[in-house]
Amino acid sequence: MVSNSSKEVYILGTTRAGRAFRPSDWAERLAGVMSQFRPGGPQPGSHLGYSPWCIPTAINDVRCVIVHPDLREDNVLAWDFCMNFAKDNDLQVSIGAPEASAP
Repeated sequence: MVSNSSKEVYILGTTRAGRAFRPSDWAERLAGVMSQFRPGGPQPGSHLGYSPWCIPTAINDVRCVIVHPDLREDNVLAWDFCMNFAKDNDLQVSIGAPEASAP
């Protein structure tokens, strides 16, 4: 789906049909599940913060998760989990930051 030399992948909280994905805290939930996948592996207390490889944010008021390509290098199953989450929920995926939509 994404080449190894690509930039970060943005999983957007908008379906391909243009609907907002629910629940509204889906990005934080996904990033929370991925918190153990981080440089150096899980550490005591690492579940209390997000991994630098999977960060929830919002762009243009759309919730999204930024997935860093280093996640794939460290744990391909964790990478596949994120990509399959997007696919299974018909979410839009952007390689690199998505362009701002015109007002």
